[in-house]
Amino acid sequence: MSIFSIATSGLSAASLRVNVAASNIANVNTTGPLPASGGSNSSAGAGIAPTFPAAYVPLRVDQVSQSSGSTPGGTVATVSTVSPSYTAQSDPSAPFANQDGLVAAPNVDLANEFAQLATAKYSFIANAKVIQAYAETEATLLDIKA
Repeated sequence: MSIFSIATSGLSAASLRVNVAASNIANVNTTGPLPASGGSNSSAGAGIAPTFPAAYVPLRVDQVSQSSGSTPGGTVATVSTVSPSYTAQSDPSAPFANQDGLVAAPNVDLANEFAQLATAKYSFIANAKVIQAYAETEATLLDIKA
């Protein structure tokens, strides 16, 4: 794998990390009805749940080293859901709250999301510098040959 493709895979991973963190931050207050728990006899929330959208399911980026073929290099980033995806939160005024006044709130840690944004920022800058240095070095080599 070339230096350029390794750096661009890092740029793509950083971009994906920013998109996922932004989505999680934007939807941190998007609540919904608590999912029906198996074996529980809670008929109060069961009839309402289908009429209201579920709580936002937060996402996370899993980034691993790419190792394919004889020339490994770069990174691969995949998106998966956070588990558990929700926490019970008290909001008795919500129309979809259960008999205890609880709703499902996304399991989003804002401090972690802002750390992910900072990580993505510096990763993007570092990979952009690699591409810049690669381009300058290549241009210098071409000048020597001419």
